[in-house]
Amino acid sequence: FKEDSMSTIGATMRPAPIPTMARLRRDPVAQAFTMLRVTFTVAPILFGIDKFANVLTNDWTRYLATEFNDIIPGSAADAMHAVGVVEIVAGLVVAFSPRFGGYLVAAWLGGIIVNLLLVGGYGDIALRDFGLLLAALTLTRLASAFHGRDASRAPADGW
Repeated sequence: FKEDSMSTIGATMRPAPIPTMARLRRDPVAQAFTMLRVTFTVAPILFGIDKFANVLTNDWTRYLATEFNDIIPGSAADAMHAVGVVEIVAGLVVAFSPRFGGYLVAAWLGGIIVNLLLVGGYGDIALRDFGLLLAALTLTRLASAFHGRDASRAPADGW
């Protein structure tokens, strides 16, 4: 059992292939995988950078629940900078290992949802983030389907 779990962890962390253009033109599964991979690479990186630039909002700290702010060392702004770093790292992990990165982003979004519900008044954003959480899990499932397959062609079983 231990050997199986170690090989599963290693397989989860292994980089996933990038489908060829020919496959992307004809395979909707490859298209969906690629769209989700790009989305969950670019969006977290941009949101992470904005925790420092404050272009999308002039005060990210208003989204931080006091329950979390009380246990995180430093100021709310420091906490949001740490959030930005985590988001950038999560985006990079998705780029290289979407099978693991999808789980990472889904867990992060789960934390964001809890945080937003604690803050109150952001139920609409929490609901949107729940949809994104499901999309991140979908990315993980599609990455599992791609794992170990030739990215240029579909296998004999028709996938």
